Order: sequence, then structure tokens, then C-alpha cells
Amino acid sequence: MGLVKVTKDLVAASATPMVLGILAEGQSYGYAILRRINELSGGELEWTEGLLYPLLHRLERHGHVEASWQAVTGERRRKYYRITDQGLAELAEQRRQWDTVVDALKEIWLGLAANGPLRAIPLECAA
Repeated sequence: MGLVKVTKDLVAASATPMVLGILAEGQSYGYAILRRINELSGGELEWTEGLLYPLLHRLERHGHVEASWQAVTGERRRKYYRITDQGLAELAEQRRQWDTVVDALKEIWLGLAANGPLRAIPLECAA
């Protein structure tokens, strides 16, 4: 299967829960977050620093993440981000909202597939 072009609107809508979810796995720094997004999406989501860093700064302003500079032996200092309790609560709320959206879309796609127009499109995630 070829690369899927994900629209800017969908990337923007999913950015906050994606970053908070990655930071819920453990603290991380910008470049590692970008690599993790690429890994999780099988290379189909390629975020830029121009998308990530403004989001991290906004999450920090809202108290969802905290940042600290850390030195790694033999490397330059990196700014590490960790999710806060407030960020975990926001992640839980974002998940509830996304679950609602995904469930509604699955119902629509299953109905369309059963009635004809989408029969040729595999619904791998619908199971």
C-alpha cells in the first residue's frame, strides 16, 4: 500500500492527543517525538519541527506538559518534555472525544460498504 496523504486539518486535529499519548509513555525531547510519530504511523505521518514545537509550547502554557533542559554525556543539552497530571486528564478527555468520532465513522463506513459504494475499499480497522 502506498503512502497516505493525511490532510493538514486531520494532522492538526490529532496533534494534541498524539503528543500527549507519546509523552504518557515517558518523557521525551522534540526529535525523538518526531521519530516516534513516524514509527507509530509506519512512516505515513511526517511531522515537521514547525508543527511540533509550537504545539509543545502551547501544551506547556496550558500546564499539560513541563519542560526541563537535560545534559546527556557527550551530547548537547536537550529540552525534555514530560506530561503532567493535568496533561493526563486532557489526554483522557481527548481519547473520549476521538473514540466517539472513530465509532461514528466506523458505523458510516460499514453502512456504506454494506450498501455498495465502498465494497472495493478494505475496512481493515472496522473489525
